[in-house]
Amino acid sequence: MGIGSTEKANIIALKGGDESAFRLVFDLNFKKLYTFCYRLLKNKEQAEEVVNDTFLNVWINRGRLNEDLSISPYLYTISRRLALNSLRQIATSQKAVDQLWLTMEKVSNDTEEAVILADLQRFTEAALVNLTPQQQVIFRMSRYEGLNYDEIAAKLNLSRNTVKNHLIAGLKLLKAHFNQSDSAYFLLIALSFIKK
Repeated sequence: MGIGSTEKANIIALKGGDESAFRLVFDLNFKKLYTFCYRLLKNKEQAEEVVNDTFLNVWINRGRLNEDLSISPYLYTISRRLALNSLRQIATSQKAVDQLWLTMEKVSNDTEEAVILADLQRFTEAALVNLTPQQQVIFRMSRYEGLNYDEIAAKLNLSRNTVKNHLIAGLKLLKAHFNQSDSAYFLLIALSFIKK
């Protein structure tokens, strides 16, 4: 799909090192990218840092830009990768990663974020086939319905320890599956399947 002649001219100028063209791209996209990153990171300073790093990346690699394509999807791709790398570094607790999971579900109406969530759900569903039927049921109740051990035990008429053991065993299998992915994003999400 082609882009407007004005945007194309600006990208050509940016590729040539025109700082005013870069400034225009920055001004037009900073707020959208910041909002996107803040929804993921829930931290103003980190979101701003990721967006600034995104534009720095664009400036350094400006020669690789394709003047026939809109720059917006390219910016989202870079900022998403940087934000997820940042989350992988800071998500050291179960609570932090669980919060990320919930946050991603809440903001999934946005097109870019919906793509992230859809990718995650597809990958998770593919991984779930490695679990026993009981483990799959418990995993879905835990992750998708947000139920704790006691609530799952009551619904399935099982002991709390049985639920816990099934979930831990299932999470270990999922972790192995996720770790086979080359994607930093899926490696990040894999952390949410390990009980600390």
